[in-house]
Order: sequence, then structure tokens, then C-alpha cells
Amino acid sequence: MPGSPRPGDLLRIDGRASVQFAGSRALVLRVLSVDPRPTYHGWVWLSGYVLNRRGEAVDKREVFVQLAGLRRLVPRGPAAPPRRRPAMSTSEGADVSKSR
Repeated sequence: MPGSPRPGDLLRIDGRASVQFAGSRALVLRVLSVDPRPTYHGWVWLSGYVLNRRGEAVDKREVFVQLAGLRRLVPRGPAAPPRRRPAMSTSEGADVSKSR
């Protein structure tokens, strides 16, 4: 993962980041803070919200993970609004020459 995680990042944390998150214990974390205190080389303490499949926060956690194993996810934006046809102006569809 290029660069250190920052607050607001959305991360996939699985067995590559720490064995405790292998398999079905993997999670998606919205980072709240990164502990600035030094730890073992290549490891970091993160705090954040665990998100469910719908992107809703379901738990607040602190995790100790390897930076090299973190995967940044691209957050899904809000759904695109439905496309609407533009409203017709008064000059469209009406013969204005007759009204003058």
C-alpha cells in the first residue's frame, strides 16, 4: 500500500495484514486514527469503524497490523441519480408565431 494509512481511508484487513484476520475474520475498516508512537518496524496501530457489506459502521476497533498487508479500497460513491428528460421550454413543441 503506497503511503501510510490516514483518517478516512477505507482498508481491507485480512490475513496479509495479520494472522488474526485470516479467512472469515477479515474486515473492512474506516480509519479514524493512526497511532503515531513507534512500534515494530512495518507495523502500526489503527483505530476505526468496522463496516458491514452495506458500508454501515457496526463496531469500533483498534487493530495492530502490518502496513505491507493493508489493501486500500476505493469507496463506492452514492448511487447516481436517475436520469430525467429535460423539461420542455415554452418555445419547444409550441408554435409561437401563431400567438403573436
